[in-house]
Amino acid sequence: MILIKDIVINTQSSIKIGNIYFDPYKIEEKVGDASVIFITHTHYDHFDLESINNIKNDDTYLVIVDDSEYINKVDIKDDHIIRVKPNNNYKVLDYEFYTVPSYNIDKIFHKKEYDWVGYVVIIDDETYYIMGDTDNIEEAHKVKCDYLFIPIGGYYTMNVKQAVKCTNEIKPREVFPIHYGSIVGDISMGDNFARLVDPDIKVNILLK
Repeated sequence: MILIKDIVINTQSSIKIGNIYFDPYKIEEKVGDASVIFITHTHYDHFDLESINNIKNDDTYLVIVDDSEYINKVDIKDDHIIRVKPNNNYKVLDYEFYTVPSYNIDKIFHKKEYDWVGYVVIIDDETYYIMGDTDNIEEAHKVKCDYLFIPIGGYYTMNVKQAVKCTNEIKPREVFPIHYGSIVGDISMGDNFARLVDPDIKVNILLK
């Protein structure tokens, strides 16, 4: 079972759940403990080659949007790379997962046609939804999950109020706000988000 203490959000949208990483960023220590690395899209704060190199090992799998320019930069065995597109089901090691579109509605940074993704991953019979850089899109409302990782920083993604609305529509058991307090968004946004979310949803603030 994954416990909250086993979940780390070190900065921005860099998430570690056990030994599974999502969009590793600014990981400076060479740890080499990643079983799977998931990349939602290839902006520099989500595809950080130095961090990938510091966490990967000979057996690591890379799950990444289908962008050959970036895939070719990674020193991971070809048969350990899974290229993904939105709205598909996949499996890596013993983990089943599917991809959800991740895009902006009224901004230019993450266009729908880029085919960038969020991930819904089943770990120990519980469902984790890592949204990626997105607005409050209709596709997200259809996701059923136990744990939600949602961007709240605004400018590049939805802001606090939009993220609260999206969270309350998805209704996860627990939610983790991400993508604030670094490149965009004051660190106090996490507390503001927590005050507004439906009280039946537990809010975990790991970016401080």
